[in-house]
Amino acid sequence: MEIRILENDKEKGRLSFILKDSTPVYANTLRRLMVDDVPTMTIDEVEFQKNNSILYDEMIAHRLGLVPLKTDLKSYNLPSRCKCEGKGCNRCQLKLVLKATKGSGVVYASELKSKDPAVKPVFPNMPIVKLLKGQTLELEATAVLGRGKEHMKWSPCHVWYKYKPLIEITGDVKNPEAIIEVDHNNIFEIKDRKLAVNKDRVLDCDLSLDFSEIDKNVKVTASSTDFVFYIESFGQLSCKEIINTTIDVFDGQLDEFAEELKKAK
Repeated sequence: MEIRILENDKEKGRLSFILKDSTPVYANTLRRLMVDDVPTMTIDEVEFQKNNSILYDEMIAHRLGLVPLKTDLKSYNLPSRCKCEGKGCNRCQLKLVLKATKGSGVVYASELKSKDPAVKPVFPNMPIVKLLKGQTLELEATAVLGRGKEHMKWSPCHVWYKYKPLIEITGDVKNPEAIIEVDHNNIFEIKDRKLAVNKDRVLDCDLSLDFSEIDKNVKVTASSTDFVFYIESFGQLSCKEIINTTIDVFDGQLDEFAEELKKAK
């Protein structure tokens, strides 16, 4: 197995790479684990002291739950794996406080005061509610680690993959202009009056394209062993942290499966 990085934009939280010499089962397992099993810290409960804004408590609580929080996986445990057995302690939950009184203005995520400086809103300018004159919002929120398979608010990223395109020109193409006209992703180009593959655009090829009716010498197929991955982090974790945690989770599941097999014997 080999991995080749295509793009690693840390500022935008984007990573793309080619997974070579693998299988569709392994590729899809990685995708599902990234979305469903990598834990992040998210607000799960909200206790309101005052709220006379235009929004009901439930609506504000829902909005708070969708605010991505920077996550420190080394400092917190999943409630189900904590020594307190999920009852609640400093190792599995975190308190955030919000107190806002405005004559007229928007309450932003940045006004959530976390008791752990490492865990704070990823996007400080996310609006929570607009307060009018005389309106007040005071609350205490509890954030816990959770996984996307429990609720998507805990999912750390959007990830997808596709089979790597394979493009072949097996002979002389009689009408290269016709191929260029159908090709909407600039995969092909004409050099010295002959059709050639634009190597910089191969990965953008649409695998649904069929050029056989124009010329049978132009073939577009999909690799069965190479996959192109695209990851977009929501900000709680970096793409590198997401992948490393995915591998750890996968190893843990395999170890657990092996133990269950031993018990079955």
